[in-house]
Amino acid sequence: MSSTYSNDSYRLCVGMMVINANNDVFVGQRIDQTAREAWQMPQGGVDPGEDLLTAALRELKEEIGTSNVSLIAQSKDWISYELPADLQKKIWGGKYIGQRQIWFLFRFLGQDSEINIHTAHPEFSQWKWVSPLSLPDLAVDFKRSVYEAVLAEFGAGLG
Repeated sequence: MSSTYSNDSYRLCVGMMVINANNDVFVGQRIDQTAREAWQMPQGGVDPGEDLLTAALRELKEEIGTSNVSLIAQSKDWISYELPADLQKKIWGGKYIGQRQIWFLFRFLGQDSEINIHTAHPEFSQWKWVSPLSLPDLAVDFKRSVYEAVLAEFGAGLG
């Protein structure tokens, strides 16, 4: 798939579902959370001209301090979401109304001690491993359908 930016109002992004040996999923609590706890899987923007898998591995290293993973699967299609109207003006300088994401399912190959969320530009205040089925309930409302779609697509790889 091309990683070329299109001229639409969605930011191109990669999302990473990282599972451990027990098939639990990595989630981090966002540092910039609002009143409700906001847990999410790692995700991040794709640089112009950057390969999607390269972007995913880079983002993992930037957000959780390691990319010691092996690729299991990649989503077949882009999965999109829109930010709530009040956030559209605040995030990304108001340039995008949401994100269009390709998701990757990775198996974490390391030890928990390799995970370091205290990176140069931290995104998470804490992290944990959770059951895949709990993901939609942990997500902010506007990302719930994304997590449901990711679970539907990667479900077979979690067993």
